[in-house]
Amino acid sequence: MKETNFIKYLSWIATVMAVLMYVSYIPQIADNLAGSKANPLQLVAAINCTLWVIYALKKNHRDIPVALANFPGIIFGLIAFVTAI
Repeated sequence: MKETNFIKYLSWIATVMAVLMYVSYIPQIADNLAGSKANPLQLVAAINCTLWVIYALKKNHRDIPVALANFPGIIFGLIAFVTAI
């Protein structure tokens, strides 16, 4: 397999894993809504993901896998933050 193909497949596998990582916030959000409040530091994750999405989309050659991998972190990080306060 060429290195180019390896990097392409690796980037998409990493994208899927990053999305799954942020989807794993759902149980914490459910706990927060049930009254078991957690630390609202998930706002940091949302800010971090926002910066990565902006970076990926503003590059001369857009980096769509990076943007897609971090976009769920914005949504789920904000929801986790709001439900924790």
